[in-house]
Amino acid sequence: MAGKSGRTISAVPQKSILKRLLSWEGALVLIFIAVLVMGRIMSPYFTLENVLREMPKYLAEILIVFPMGFVLIMGEIDISVGSIVCLSATVACFAGNAGLPFPLVMLICLLTGLACGLLNGFILTRWPELPPMIVTLGTQIIFRGIAEVTLGSGGSLSYVNSKDLGILSKTLGPFPVAFFAVLIAAAIFIVVLSTSTFGRKLYAIGSNRTAAKYAGIKVSKIRLIVYGLAGLMAGMCALFILTTTFGANTTTGQNYEMDVIAMCVFGGIATTGGKGNLFGALIAGFSIVCLRIALGLINTNPQLILIIIGLLLIISVLISGISQMRGKKLKKKKA
Repeated sequence: MAGKSGRTISAVPQKSILKRLLSWEGALVLIFIAVLVMGRIMSPYFTLENVLREMPKYLAEILIVFPMGFVLIMGEIDISVGSIVCLSATVACFAGNAGLPFPLVMLICLLTGLACGLLNGFILTRWPELPPMIVTLGTQIIFRGIAEVTLGSGGSLSYVNSKDLGILSKTLGPFPVAFFAVLIAAAIFIVVLSTSTFGRKLYAIGSNRTAAKYAGIKVSKIRLIVYGLAGLMAGMCALFILTTTFGANTTTGQNYEMDVIAMCVFGGIATTGGKGNLFGALIAGFSIVCLRIALGLINTNPQLILIIIGLLLIISVLISGISQMRGKKLKKKKA
């Protein structure tokens, strides 16, 4: 718009290139580049071809990052997604081994995940006073327990018709199908969060649920949808996990919830709700995946990888906390 001086003033403040680089997303891009450079230095086998070949083992987790981002932006948490992956993969194996066509197996797997997510949402909306951490901890134990009982004493089940899984393990050029699945899911979730009314409602609920309710937002309905999406994407994750493991066992999806939450928080999504975006979480997810591949190529102890991810999580929370404290101090000075 035009000011009194006749100058044109932009309605949206323009960020300089320096400010963009100093933003959290800019820092994540630099970290991602640093991971790639470090991986190449650590191992001569850290090439594009090898990274893309190893990626399907880890990419499936990123599918859960997007709905988990929705959950965290609402100011809540879901720690049952790893168990939902386990149960969905188990059900899919039984369905496939029963001779059902693969499209139907895929549908059953997705519906299993969706049902588990909706159960979480139903409990939390029916009894809103219950803390999400405790409810999803309970369902985490229940879902994995059902899978373990179903799997029996052997604790594992192979997918007999493994050729069916080839549909999801194919490559388009050098890139695996899972890579494109992640990008498509990222595009959908990012657009919904950043441009739609639904996304704005998520931020409103995360900032102040009571105020959002009085503003006419159907909080219970949105919570149910978000937890349902988390379950659905966990079911999709299970499908891609089957393409690399060719079966399910009692450890399928173990610790996925912690990895996904780490990716979200490292990507700049606040655990207190109302802040963050999925673009940062996507970059963080690919950074952690590439870091895992690089460390795996030099036969690093898997426990060390967990320690590194834990440290990244703590550092990102510390940075977020320090920036919030600085913001509050600046506001006090201005007041």
